Amino acid sequence: MPTAIVETAPPRIARPAEPLPPALAVPPGAGAVCDEEGARRIGRGAAEGIFTGGPVLVAHAGLTARRLGLAPPPRSRDLLDVLELWAFVRPATFCAPSPSGLALGLGLEEPRGAEAQAAALRDAAATLLAELADPAYPEREAAFTLAETLDRAGWAWGPRVTAALASSPLRERRHRGSGLDVWSRLAEWEDEAPRGEAGSAPVDSESARIRLDKLLQASGLDETRPTQSDYAAEAAFAFSPRDEEGRPRVLLAEAGTGTGKTLGYLAPASVWAERNQGAAWISTYTRALQRQIDRESHALWPDEAERRRKTVVRKGRENYLCLLNLQDMAQSAQLGNGDLIGVALAARWAMHSRDGDMTGGDFPGWLPGLFAVGAGAQAGAANLVDRRGECVHAACPHYRTCFVEKTIRASRRADLVVANHALVMTQAAFDGARRARGQAADAETATLKRVVFDEGHHLFEAADSAFSAAFSGQETAELRRWIRGPEGRGRRGRGLEQRLGELVADTDSARQALSDAIRAAAALPGEGISGRIAPPSGEVNPIGPIEAFFAAALEQLRARTSESRQGPEFGMECALQPAIEPLVETARGAATALAAIEAPLLTLARHLEDILDDEAAELDASARARIEGSLRGLERRARMTLPAWRSMLQALEEAGAEPDPDFVDWLSAEVAFGRIHDVALRRHWIDPTVPLEAAVIMPAHGVLVTSATLSDPMQDDPFDLARLRTGSARLIEPPRTLKVESPFDYAANSRVIVVTDVAKDDPRQTAAAMRELFLAAGGGSLGLFTAIRRLKAVYERLGPELARHGLPLYAQHVDPLEVGALVDIFRAEEDSCLLGTDAVRDGVDVPGRSLRLLAFDRVPWPRPDLLHKARRERFGGARYDDALARARIAQAFGRLIRRADDKGVFLMLDAAAPTRLFASLPPGCELQRLSLVEAIEQVQAFLQAPEPA
Repeated sequence: MPTAIVETAPPRIARPAEPLPPALAVPPGAGAVCDEEGARRIGRGAAEGIFTGGPVLVAHAGLTARRLGLAPPPRSRDLLDVLELWAFVRPATFCAPSPSGLALGLGLEEPRGAEAQAAALRDAAATLLAELADPAYPEREAAFTLAETLDRAGWAWGPRVTAALASSPLRERRHRGSGLDVWSRLAEWEDEAPRGEAGSAPVDSESARIRLDKLLQASGLDETRPTQSDYAAEAAFAFSPRDEEGRPRVLLAEAGTGTGKTLGYLAPASVWAERNQGAAWISTYTRALQRQIDRESHALWPDEAERRRKTVVRKGRENYLCLLNLQDMAQSAQLGNGDLIGVALAARWAMHSRDGDMTGGDFPGWLPGLFAVGAGAQAGAANLVDRRGECVHAACPHYRTCFVEKTIRASRRADLVVANHALVMTQAAFDGARRARGQAADAETATLKRVVFDEGHHLFEAADSAFSAAFSGQETAELRRWIRGPEGRGRRGRGLEQRLGELVADTDSARQALSDAIRAAAALPGEGISGRIAPPSGEVNPIGPIEAFFAAALEQLRARTSESRQGPEFGMECALQPAIEPLVETARGAATALAAIEAPLLTLARHLEDILDDEAAELDASARARIEGSLRGLERRARMTLPAWRSMLQALEEAGAEPDPDFVDWLSAEVAFGRIHDVALRRHWIDPTVPLEAAVIMPAHGVLVTSATLSDPMQDDPFDLARLRTGSARLIEPPRTLKVESPFDYAANSRVIVVTDVAKDDPRQTAAAMRELFLAAGGGSLGLFTAIRRLKAVYERLGPELARHGLPLYAQHVDPLEVGALVDIFRAEEDSCLLGTDAVRDGVDVPGRSLRLLAFDRVPWPRPDLLHKARRERFGGARYDDALARARIAQAFGRLIRRADDKGVFLMLDAAAPTRLFASLPPGCELQRLSLVEAIEQVQAFLQAPEPA
């Protein structure tokens, strides 16, 4: 199938630039339009008429439609989204998806108010088109070729973009391609000789201090903060050589906000990497911190080319653009089966991306959601990354330009690998299983000897996720797809036959095993399992033994869960034992079906291992890479996933046996849009730091666990809980501990208030309280909720009220934007307000006035589900609940004051909040219990907010 449109082009005549249509801005509760006559405010009805009635400029068509109470719009020649123009003109560069974000991205002042935003939107469009018309615009030929393809596809910006590019001379070409085939123009990676084992040269405290001084000077900071220097000196301990196997150098270091811990640990880490020719791994929990660390590495290597060699941001394979998927989507879209405009803009990004990272990298995550495009046709991460382990590795025609392969190879020779907890732990678990069988660890993670876990307070949760097992309808359906490939019409993907067929063609037993695996996988659930085991009609019709098991599991869930806990917010869960008889009976059939899949997969894995062994001298690098890649996928499923599932099912048949004291097994059902979405049998470690210690901590030589919130002053030893939740409590050599206080003056710059007269269970009172507090602050406010249902209820009441005073309100789970994009808008618009849940609390890094008030709707107690209750019993009862709530409050407070000149108010709208839960706040924070009226007065006086209009 051709990958490009080739046609004979007639002599090109530059078209005159068309005038820009009116620009429409619709912040909550307001609307404004800007045309040739200037900007003016309009009503909602007029705004709806402009939006639907003719050519108009908008910023985020989907969000604009929602603000107007309309359904997401389809693409139209009349609907020109300036964000799409930005994605074309400035690919792989950051922009918050709003009129203010566009203005700030262009170096303009933040537009305040609907009229200013409409005017800024028109100015942004004109500026971007002027950039294209500049003869110095880079790679104009390639841009013009792709713009023509977009124009033919009906892109609203097509005529204006091609006219702007053609306003300066272009080479005449008789034949032009589509411009979509970026895979043919990307640079190839080049392999290098292995670096070998890192050395053992120590890093002394003085060397760390000296390196820190140089980093601060390179960052334009003249003075060294004593606490930061002390932190760097102590952090050097984690980079000293260990004396015995299994006795790593571990340091638990709490550094208050503003200490400068990132440069503090980069100093000894970079010295160690330099002296020992090895890679120091920096692991984070959030994508935002990965980006921040990457930015701060500029101080180490100001030269961009050198920095790209020395620092690599590393994520799991499922985060990176798959060029083969992009090619498949491009070919399909050119035949009319897909969103050609979205694919073309994604291809434009791919050509300019630093590393192809689509989730938290330089891909504009808001791009696929601008217009109403079917989920399967969207050119976004959901369809363009390898989420199902279908990679064919060296058999892929784009293997030499693959973003994942480039990143893996770069990490092997980097000095700093900036990864995330999930990748580090899943890779470590896989390597641990290989070592247990006497096999070598992965070449990349074999370098995981010096690790800094930033955001270390999340290690427990990350380990809980990495070392758990879920036998679910969705997981088993994914396994079926991985083995059998796509089985529906119009679906893309590659099954085992496509990935392994050539590798097993010469061996009868291997060919038979492949056939047996594909046949046995038919017992796994196919697409639409939820419609068969939980149909709206109630007529359950499971297909095969595994669906029968999930149907029985749902029967037990409904029997054991109270009706009040079966709503869309909660889903359902119940203990596995005692199991109803249908569940026990179907478990036997499900286990037998899984064993029939596991056996041939093991045969295939052994066959590939034999090839690597027997043909070691003949295999070229490409063939070896393909076999090793295929083998990793087989090993994960045949030696880890399937045995874990069978073990869980076996526990059902041992009804009289004592439960394993180390695990919790339970049944759960997830609910989406009022219907059962998935059913699962789950197994979690009660203490997931047991495998964390074995797989990650013990094999390492040095580990630094750091955070602004590690200690708990209410414990006998403030670091007891940190030792417990980081896997260091059982080490032979106890970890060192360090606590460095924040340099900020919290007594002067912050207020902590518990509001005493708001009924936390009444969303009307919560909404009214937040409304008055947000108005008193003049915006810049974040409301945090412990339940999505309450967030939505408050949003419905709060949004119109704030809009009347010119304060835009955004909300997670309401606005059609991912959390990262919402936070970007919140950061860009100084007076906006945001409502969110835990994901917002953990991902917010908003220094300055954009975040000056933070309000919890109630105490963030841990949810008392089956797993938490087991852990509470193991780890100290009510004191454990207190410690977790205290840590969440401290973490949220840490989002409020990010710089020395920040001022902020922290509020809890829960009169019952115990004083002991605020003990982890920094010294100088005085808790006040005030009525709502008193709190409003204090907020307004402290933040010097103007009177609301």
